[in-house]
Amino acid sequence: MPTQTFLQIFFIFFKLGCTSFGGPIAHLGFFRQEFVEKRRWLDDAAYTELVALCQFLPGPASSQLGMALGFGQARLSGAIAAWLGFTLPSAVLLGWLAYAVSDGLNISPYVAGLKIVAVAVVAQALWGMSRSLVHGLPQFLLVTFSAVLCIYHPAVMTQILIIIGAAIVGFWQSDARPRPGAQFDASILKPSTTEATSLRSIFSLTSGCGLLFLALLFGLPWLAAYAPELMIVDSFYRAGALVFGGGHVVLPLLEAEVVTQGLVNKADFVVAYGAAQAVPGPLFTIASYLGIAASVQSAPLLNGALATVAIFLPGFLLLLAVLPWWSELRKHRHVKRAVSGINAAVVGILLAAWYNPVLTSAITSWQTAITAVLATVFLIYGRQPVWRLVFLALLISPWL
Repeated sequence: MPTQTFLQIFFIFFKLGCTSFGGPIAHLGFFRQEFVEKRRWLDDAAYTELVALCQFLPGPASSQLGMALGFGQARLSGAIAAWLGFTLPSAVLLGWLAYAVSDGLNISPYVAGLKIVAVAVVAQALWGMSRSLVHGLPQFLLVTFSAVLCIYHPAVMTQILIIIGAAIVGFWQSDARPRPGAQFDASILKPSTTEATSLRSIFSLTSGCGLLFLALLFGLPWLAAYAPELMIVDSFYRAGALVFGGGHVVLPLLEAEVVTQGLVNKADFVVAYGAAQAVPGPLFTIASYLGIAASVQSAPLLNGALATVAIFLPGFLLLLAVLPWWSELRKHRHVKRAVSGINAAVVGILLAAWYNPVLTSAITSWQTAITAVLATVFLIYGRQPVWRLVFLALLISPWL
């Protein structure tokens, strides 16, 4: 399969960044539709393996998944292009909103319809993934157990333990039956048998990224003590480095970093959260709003950009430190057995997340319930593109 150029990857993810409403769980549905069903960069098995990897790593899982997909096409430049394209639309919108909200801009009437979009998109993803990944009673039980456990114990550590347990269960099952289709293109990550420097270059990349992650985590607080202008970089980098699961999980950490330290007041923080719910793309771009709000009187654009880069950087470094070895490990027979269990567990985890918070926050009346059913039918059976559903949702939001 031919790889993509930097600009091609950028514009693919830029389109997704303009239309991917609904938060990190919904983003997995958008990505699956684009790269599994439409472009066939990889199949459902490889896709869920990457999802499982990103669940293990601190940082924004959906953005890390996009970086991994870009890396598979054009290595480091592809990962950067994917992140930049997916992040830029929401970062620009939230940066602009940081200025405009003080003029009375009201975005709340449109949030309900966008939540309905999230319900339909995740339902479509679960439907397709379950058909291709869940085969037989053992995997069905793994899906059920994972979903129930996540619903009653909704914690990041619960998800990690479920994935570890599913890997152990899958290891003792028979080999997963082969599934036709395109696989994740890891050829650019494999050590070449004709180039002795290939393995060393991969080791240099992974070890360098890992060491830089640690150096910034422990070095930025010391630097910020001597250079207060680095306080924003330090705060947002630490928030991105210490959160597992991404999305809404980062909000308590951010509140501790920016509200407690007096960078923004609590009212501004709540407004930023509401604004982030109303725009497409990753929730981590709330950093764009907060970085500008924290420094409206001095270099707001610079601080907004620094805050945005800082909150994504730790997840980016950790992904590059692990991804090449993950791509190699998953080819081994025993790893494949374990991954077959992980695949089923990920479906269960996504099912639980679809129920709470996606479904529970979106369905508030009989009108929203009927609308969600119609939206799901619109995508699954009508085979309509997601952008049309987003457009319709924006039109009907004021009446939901």
